[in-house]
Amino acid sequence: MQPTRDPRATLPDLIEVLLNKGVYLNLDLIISVSDIPLIGVNLRATIAGIETMLEYGMMRQWDEDTRKWVQQSVRAHLPLAEDEEIIAKMAGGHYQDNFYRTWRPGSAYLTSQRLIIHRRDPAETLWQAKLSSIESITPLSEPSIGGEERIRILVRLDDGSESKLSALEPERLIRLVQEQRGAALQPSTGRVSSSSSQPLKQGRMWYLEALSGGGTWRGGEGTLTGHDLTWKSPMDSRALVRISASQVRNLHWEKHDNPTDKAHILFVETERSSIRLAADDIDGWYDELEQWSASEQQDPAVGNPREKTDEGESWH
Repeated sequence: MQPTRDPRATLPDLIEVLLNKGVYLNLDLIISVSDIPLIGVNLRATIAGIETMLEYGMMRQWDEDTRKWVQQSVRAHLPLAEDEEIIAKMAGGHYQDNFYRTWRPGSAYLTSQRLIIHRRDPAETLWQAKLSSIESITPLSEPSIGGEERIRILVRLDDGSESKLSALEPERLIRLVQEQRGAALQPSTGRVSSSSSQPLKQGRMWYLEALSGGGTWRGGEGTLTGHDLTWKSPMDSRALVRISASQVRNLHWEKHDNPTDKAHILFVETERSSIRLAADDIDGWYDELEQWSASEQQDPAVGNPREKTDEGESWH
């Protein structure tokens, strides 16, 4: 690691570095009063996200003890086999589609053997399936009651049945299930390719958040997959921006002040909203987004980023 200084850096940027890379402090501090040294502090510290710590062999005993405690705690209300290990847990739910159609909330558990939706109080397993019986697991975009697009999880089993699940981090749960299965699962719809969970493009991106007094640029990470375009801040638990290719109605350049050294930003228009994005390599983002949206739409309303004039090029 080399010391860097970026005047555009914000608190979310610092948190992102702490979680993903880590910081090592080597500090000698002397506190003096009237030029008389009174207190000396000698500090050697490493600060990083837990995953980074574990990657470099630190805090492994704590991780093992914590995992053991979680296993014991969960077993008190969720029956598990002797050799069954919990891989992930997050808030989730199961859509009951019989005589009474409704979402039943609980927690989503991924174990080494099963995918489970379980409610703790009163204790009840709302839905479960063995990993070996899962034929496909794919994201499913649908509007919520308030009109916001939400990503659900569509699970198809080898007996032909389908179930719809919700999860706090649906993409992460899908990826973990695929990894646990040990092989890529076939998609259940024609729109989602087998590589849709793999980013077509990913990197630093700013999103212009509309506020009552105008707007403010927020730093975060943009991710483009075969399924959707998302933007997420390190401070958010879920993606704040999520757009599928079929939702894009217009894609063009716009001159706007932004945190990068580019004079233009990317304007993405859907039926419900207008999204403004900035990035150091915004030209590369446009090329990827243009191909991405065109592949899903027969007649996409995509604007031309550059228009030739007698005086040269002009940005829109």
